[in-house]
Amino acid sequence: MAGDRRTRCANKCKPAAMDMSGCYVAATQAQAPQAAIVHDRFHISKMLNEAVDQIRRAEHVRLQAKGDDALKGTLYLWLHGVVPKSKKESFAELLKINIQTSKAWCYKEQFTEFWAQPYAAQGASFFAQWYRSVSATRLTKVKAVAKTIERHLVNLLTYFVHPITNAISEGFNSKIQAIKSDARGFRSFTNYRARILFHCGKLNLASNLPLTSATH
Repeated sequence: MAGDRRTRCANKCKPAAMDMSGCYVAATQAQAPQAAIVHDRFHISKMLNEAVDQIRRAEHVRLQAKGDDALKGTLYLWLHGVVPKSKKESFAELLKINIQTSKAWCYKEQFTEFWAQPYAAQGASFFAQWYRSVSATRLTKVKAVAKTIERHLVNLLTYFVHPITNAISEGFNSKIQAIKSDARGFRSFTNYRARILFHCGKLNLASNLPLTSATH
């Protein structure tokens, strides 16, 4: 009987997407050991973006000290995957300059190909090649991210079996945090909850009152 219960539990357990925090992994393994853990690609992208931005900020200071404003006003060009048409030509020129920011950006963009691999074996092979390339550079911030990914690679490769992501949940969380920030706090959780439901609940605000003839 106990074996049957464990089998039924295993069949009900679904893969779980999460970031690489040890506490999330430990809690999942303790409560649902049969569940496959998938490290969310959203957090990998975030880590790489942060590494590129840290490199950009430090390099911008160094260049400005020499009177070079090449990186001024370019923040969002490095962090977004799609460059606006009006900026494509100037961004292409930036990529030709031998600066650390452009090199870091290239490695960030290259890693998106990891998720497009057809199977886990190809994913592992792609990562090994990407990791060797990054390790040969002086981009310490990107190298740190690469080492973190290497430590958690097993649960990244499960994505090729269970292609799930927390993107929708993360999107909702971003909206909720923006609501909290804009309001500068709430007097009660009830008010906070009402605001979240109003903005994120896809409410139909069209009036349901019956139409009547105009009155004076």
